[in-house]
Amino acid sequence: MGHGVYALARVAVVVRAPASLLWWPGLLAAGIGVLVPGLTGRTAGLSAGAALFVIAACVGCVARRGRYAALARDASRAGKAVILQDRLVTLRVWRRAHRWWLLLAFLTAVGSSFVLPAAGGLLMAGAALGLWGKALWLGRWEREHEALLWVRTEAAGRGCAAGKEVRGYLLTGTAAGDARPGGARRGGGARAGGPRAGGARAGR
Repeated sequence: MGHGVYALARVAVVVRAPASLLWWPGLLAAGIGVLVPGLTGRTAGLSAGAALFVIAACVGCVARRGRYAALARDASRAGKAVILQDRLVTLRVWRRAHRWWLLLAFLTAVGSSFVLPAAGGLLMAGAALGLWGKALWLGRWEREHEALLWVRTEAAGRGCAAGKEVRGYLLTGTAAGDARPGGARRGGGARAGGPRAGGARAGR
């Protein structure tokens, strides 16, 4: 995995990063869509949207699970020199890199309501739900193995923690970083793993 000091981002946080940015705009787009009669009518649009919601949720939850599982199975222990990127920093980097795609997705979802009312927005919301489900699945793995999964920040730079650029995961103890298993924020603002300097040193 390389030598020297390098930064790591939590795998589950990278997976969760798009979820809220798809969920709330998706619901907003669906709400706007309900107000638009559309070419097919509201009933057809909502029916199609409900089907797309379920499909997107299922696909988002199970897509590439085999790849995630294989990377987790072969993960190695992180060295003490690595820097653990804060959860909020990981979210901010992802949002900055994908803000125009998210805006385009929202506008497309609203525009599609003139054909199928609310369907595009429900598709976005379903994708968000699927990503949350995948993060929860990763959280169960982390709790069962009493270890947190991390990926080098440059490998996850395109927003996918299991892409071709990702050659392996690294492991720390469950106290490292500022996010719980599954990527949710730790309660009470607690953090562990070392001093704050744009991130924390890895806790063992």
